[in-house]
Amino acid sequence: MFDVITIGSATRDVFLISKSFIALKSKKFPTGSGECVALGSKVDLDKLVLTTGGGATNSAATFASLDFHTATMTRIGDDSSGKDVIDDLSRFGVSTHFVRMIKNGQTGFSALLTMSDGERTVLVYRGVSSKFDAKDIHWEGCKQTKWIYLTSLGGNLALSKKIIQHANKCGIKVAWNPGVLEIKHGMKEIKPILPIVDILNINSEEAKLLTDKKTIKTMLGTLQTKGAIRIVTDGTNGSYAIQNGTILHTQTTGARAISRTGAGDAFGSGFVAGLMKKNNIKYALAIGTLNAESVIQSCGAKNGILKKWPSILSIKKIKIS
Repeated sequence: MFDVITIGSATRDVFLISKSFIALKSKKFPTGSGECVALGSKVDLDKLVLTTGGGATNSAATFASLDFHTATMTRIGDDSSGKDVIDDLSRFGVSTHFVRMIKNGQTGFSALLTMSDGERTVLVYRGVSSKFDAKDIHWEGCKQTKWIYLTSLGGNLALSKKIIQHANKCGIKVAWNPGVLEIKHGMKEIKPILPIVDILNINSEEAKLLTDKKTIKTMLGTLQTKGAIRIVTDGTNGSYAIQNGTILHTQTTGARAISRTGAGDAFGSGFVAGLMKKNNIKYALAIGTLNAESVIQSCGAKNGILKKWPSILSIKKIKIS
């Protein structure tokens, strides 16, 4: 019996870090600014970091590092990047028994152009992670766990729903961290499944897109379901959680970011790990925050993951109101 099984993507990540990457504000970019280099130039890198990522493997690394018996279900190719994913999961002590290797497939790949302040642009090739279907899920294996931590399945909302319904039928708790591709299906498609999702964790941009509300308080109110926990993260502004009408705001400590990649996975998995350990939402929020802040102080979504439970002193530094 596993404590938790994570489900979602796996990638090979390459961090390219250079002072030559600069941000230019322009309305030509959807975010209002672009990360730029001189066209036709040769750019020297200050640092190169090779690691693995993806929602399923990042979250699995957190759970395993905090001594939970953990497995992951994901898709990889039978290429060198897929081998790297398996090796990394094994290094963290995560069971790879349910990992599906696709013959002649390419593992997802990300190149992260990272500036000196930690902001980055991610070039993504989703590879076999973009094509999840029911054959990728070990349905009997899903019965062998207390929790399922479900991340993005490349926009396959129908499969996400099937997994959540299967878990509910088997009496397994579900934490869901959907990606924007799932969110884009809209509230009409997602709302019917929410009553059987124990924890929903999304960021403020996703929450705005899903609920069409302007404030985090109204977003949370729209998403809440009796007894369940709903979380909206808001970057350096911290995170917000609601349960049975009570809203909690968790502040960050202002830790300096070297790279923000993996912060969302670290917070979400850290929160669930904390809840699994003490069944206390404030404790869980503190663990999620500390895990995310530890991750952003390193390059690589797994390199900064907490290796042990934080001290009481560290937990007291997290302000929750």
